[in-house]
Amino acid sequence: MQGKLRLEARAKILVDGAESFAYRLCMKSSVDHMPLRKQREIGRVLEILHEEFEDAVKDGTADFKKRGRILKIILFGSYAKGGWVDEPFTMKGYRSDFDLLIIVNNRKLCEFADYWYKAADRLIHDKSIETPVSFIVHSRREVNTYLKEGQYFFSDIRKEGIVVYELDEEPLAEPKPLSPADRLRVAKEHFSNRMKLLQQFAQGAAFHISRGNFDVAAFDLHQTVEQAYACTLLTLTNYGPPSHNIKFLRSLAEEQDRRLAGAFPREQQRERAWFNSLNEAYVKARYSKHFEMSEEALGWLGEQTALLVELVKTVCSEHLEMLQRSNQ
Repeated sequence: MQGKLRLEARAKILVDGAESFAYRLCMKSSVDHMPLRKQREIGRVLEILHEEFEDAVKDGTADFKKRGRILKIILFGSYAKGGWVDEPFTMKGYRSDFDLLIIVNNRKLCEFADYWYKAADRLIHDKSIETPVSFIVHSRREVNTYLKEGQYFFSDIRKEGIVVYELDEEPLAEPKPLSPADRLRVAKEHFSNRMKLLQQFAQGAAFHISRGNFDVAAFDLHQTVEQAYACTLLTLTNYGPPSHNIKFLRSLAEEQDRRLAGAFPREQQRERAWFNSLNEAYVKARYSKHFEMSEEALGWLGEQTALLVELVKTVCSEHLEMLQRSNQ
């Protein structure tokens, strides 16, 4: 029975520009606005997500694993709205990601390390997928709760997202919009809290660089960048995924405002490598004796982080001013 369900559900995956299935929630379900090669990439992405999820739960003895299901996969962001950038040699090497919301039937199945890290690794290395892929995973109950609480990040996905896979047609909850006053209050709180935190980490990084403690400085710099991107996401969308992966957070934040792409350009291989090392610093700077970060790399990363912070201040301040005007 389980195999039959999965086979029937697989038939609803949109691959190679096939006709979309009817979706009764008034959500979009067609990717016909995308080039065929992008549609094929999406199809391959979905295959990998399903294969790795099934592999992760297949030997589970716990009931939630045996009953584990992917209920829906929704494409959101620029590829859903039609404003993507696919020019890696322009705009400082910026390239839009496929942004996906994966909805599962149990909150325990959202754990990245247990169920999704192999899929993420395959999506990076699969030669048939040229477009970077970012995904978040939540249970249906979580998503419905966020919608009922007025989380406008999820409300926007429900409004603008494209359903590229679903197991059933159970509707997501109707969004409950926050009042303009509440949106302004929440955004101000996020901005204030995250700016205070990132400034503390930035001060720590500067101190440890001056003392030659490069490993500790790299960790503090990572945390500064993480908090900067989280500040953007929370202030603008009232949502920040629980992730320390600054490449992932960067992609989500830059989708909100592409000016942020100017902070960490991708044209030069050396600069990409330095940013990747900074991404690894969250764990390796503390626990690996082999982790190294040169003074030159830290100097460049520190300068670009300072630029990122200024860009975040600009982007968030403009958003707060817009919300303030809507309350007048």
